[in-house]
This record gives sequence, structure tokens and C-alpha cells, in this order.
Amino acid sequence: MNFNHEELMLMMLYSTGTRLGLIHELRLMQCYLMPDETALRELSEGVIEKLKLMTDADFAEVEFPLN
Repeated sequence: MNFNHEELMLMMLYSTGTRLGLIHELRLMQCYLMPDETALRELSEGVIEKLKLMTDADFAEVEFPLN
């Protein structure tokens, strides 16, 4: 699964170390978004959809940027 830089940064911010934990944290974060924060909602939805298509083994191989 290919993630762009923005997606990887969002994943890094909310990662719990597991794929399902990350999905859970992103869903929680979405509860606090304001109605006008559509870009962040769309970004997080895209990440969640990609994470759902991955296996835990695939997620373990994701490399996060260093900066």
C-alpha cells in the first residue's frame, strides 16, 4: 500500500504501534474535528480505508519519514 507524505505524517502522529489501534485513534480524532475541517477528515478517511485493506504484517513494514 502506498501512502503519501501527508498520510504518513498523520499515521505517525496517531500511531499506537498497531494497525487496529491506529484506526481507532483516527476515528477518535475525527470526533473532535470541526465541520470546516474537511481536508483533515478526508485525509484521515483515506488513511483508514487504506489501513482496512492492509494486513497487520503489511502495516509492520510501513516506514515512517524521519522528518
